[in-house]
Amino acid sequence: MSLPLVPVTVLTGFLGSGKTTLLNRLLRTPGARGTAVIVNEFGEIGLDHILLQRASAGVVLLENGCICCAVRSELNTTLKDLLLQRARGEIPPYERVVVETTGLADPGPILRLLMTEAVLCESYKLGGVVTMVDAANGAATIARYPEAARQIALADRLVLTKDDIAERAATCAAMECMAGLNPAAPVMTASTSAIDPVELLDAGLYNPRTRSLDVKRWLRADAYATHAGTSTHRFAAGSGTLHALPDHGIRSFAFAIEEPVAWEPFCRWLDVLRLGRGEDLLRLKGIVNIREYPGTPLVVHAVQQVFHPPVALDAWPSDDHRTRLVFIVRDIDKSAIEESLRIFLHVGGGHS
Repeated sequence: MSLPLVPVTVLTGFLGSGKTTLLNRLLRTPGARGTAVIVNEFGEIGLDHILLQRASAGVVLLENGCICCAVRSELNTTLKDLLLQRARGEIPPYERVVVETTGLADPGPILRLLMTEAVLCESYKLGGVVTMVDAANGAATIARYPEAARQIALADRLVLTKDDIAERAATCAAMECMAGLNPAAPVMTASTSAIDPVELLDAGLYNPRTRSLDVKRWLRADAYATHAGTSTHRFAAGSGTLHALPDHGIRSFAFAIEEPVAWEPFCRWLDVLRLGRGEDLLRLKGIVNIREYPGTPLVVHAVQQVFHPPVALDAWPSDDHRTRLVFIVRDIDKSAIEESLRIFLHVGGGHS
């Protein structure tokens, strides 16, 4: 009997956003038990007070049953080493993996690795992306660094930090930026409430609590109804003056198709999109009503040029049987995507 796939959550955020502080808090909670954490350096996470013993080279066990290891070469190698050590009984079994990135990291390559590396795909699956955002400096950081905007745009969960010390105007500006770049990602506040590790880390398509695919929670297409994915947001500086905030060309939007779609034309459209604009297709999520397979919706997921094999559901997750697609893109207009899809599917005004 094969073991269930282990979800891998990517914990990212710009320099100084508080990733290490959050990890320290999470690793001290009972809900984090059974988590393997991959960090850059042990010293950065401050393990002295929760260290139990060193299990093997580069791996330590923590008092609450978590595992912590440092990246020794590449993430690919580190994840495979964890599998080998678990198989040999050198470390206890783990239920999830959290990968902490550097502050300037692009989460995209990690997502593509988890979707394409054959050995990893046999044991791991993408659990989601969690991005930390500094309330005090978030808006200014996003304006200056495209890496910060990209980290937010790719997130399944957003965590606002330092709002207890930030000016209200700065916090509101950070929240507005987050909503503009990624309106579908739920926002948690680190300083004013206890964060449930399960709710934070298990943000992917698979819901460990119900042991099922949770498409509605993962897709959150309804969140785009009140956000148009505009290219320019406005925020108040310390003086109260309004300034335009560049979003580095990143757009997020969703649309629905009322009637079932033909599978072959839909696949051709995806191929054209991948080959022509794959570099700018930061992330695509969707649930598709296929004409040839009534009653069997397909879940699609892509990160740039890499498309995950579609997942067939046993039934629709709700009474809404429309095709719904969520896009996070760079320098691609919503109208261009809608028009290309309309041409391939030969549908009329069925988009909303």
